[in-house]
Amino acid sequence: MSDQASPRPGFWAVARSPRMIGFLLLFLLAAGVCGRLGMWQLDRAYERAELAQQHALAEAEAEAEAQGPDGLGELLRPQSTFPGELVGRKVWVEGEYEAVGQLLVAGRALDGETGFLVLTPLRVSDDGTGGESWADLSGPPVVPVVRGWVPTADAAALEVPSGQVRVTAYLQASEADGTGGLPEGQTDSISSAALANVWGNPIYGGYLVLIDSDPAQLAADEGGPQVLPRPTIEGGTGVNVQNAFYALQWWIFGAFAVLLWVRLVRDEAAGGRKRGDGVSSGIAGLPDLPVAPREAAGEAAGEAPDGPVRNQRA
Repeated sequence: MSDQASPRPGFWAVARSPRMIGFLLLFLLAAGVCGRLGMWQLDRAYERAELAQQHALAEAEAEAEAQGPDGLGELLRPQSTFPGELVGRKVWVEGEYEAVGQLLVAGRALDGETGFLVLTPLRVSDDGTGGESWADLSGPPVVPVVRGWVPTADAAALEVPSGQVRVTAYLQASEADGTGGLPEGQTDSISSAALANVWGNPIYGGYLVLIDSDPAQLAADEGGPQVLPRPTIEGGTGVNVQNAFYALQWWIFGAFAVLLWVRLVRDEAAGGRKRGDGVSSGIAGLPDLPVAPREAAGEAAGEAPDGPVRNQRA
């Protein structure tokens, strides 16, 4: 009589086995991590839009209350991190331009024409705090001031006002370091960290975009730098598509982890993957267990699995 094949367990019977429950907990943990990373990327996608709304609200409140600009040191201390919500805020500061350190920021476009930004260091004498903001530092700080845009590096356009000036300007965040390789007196980024190596510390962790100054600099219609519009956060008018796509990717990875567990249970319930000799070898997609060395050696010598075959005499 031949033994009948035992019935295969059902899907739910396999799913409730300790091994599959262990796999399920592991995959759910992976799915939870992927879901959390997806939410983080989605938050990043909306972050710039939220900051832009905060800036618009702050501007509206300032106009409604007819407030003047704040002192630079009241919003941003030298040698401190630049908060993103300060982009576009109006400030005032007094000091003296250091013309010898002036730089041209190459490759900047205005109204479709590529030219240069005029970047001049201002040694601060008053930022609205009476010197308290740099009392613990090595001396009066320097703040980078973008005095405007010029189409060419014409010497007359780069003339710097001498003596004490009072500057009214917009705040803008520091940029990343550039690649370099430009002629002397030029740069390709406005990075406070890089400028500190040229102008020295202390320095503010952002820069100013000039609105006007007293005394005034050479006007644009007389060949001076053209004043720039109010800066905004780049990409701040909507959802950042790249971060949203990353969020979707993480959620797909999390769903795949759960589907993988379902696949493992189904394959186990179906009897696993078959080897070439028709013998089940466990869960589909997982490697076979290696044959024990002693069993392999015994089979090669013609021994039965339970011991050597002995010759029987009639």
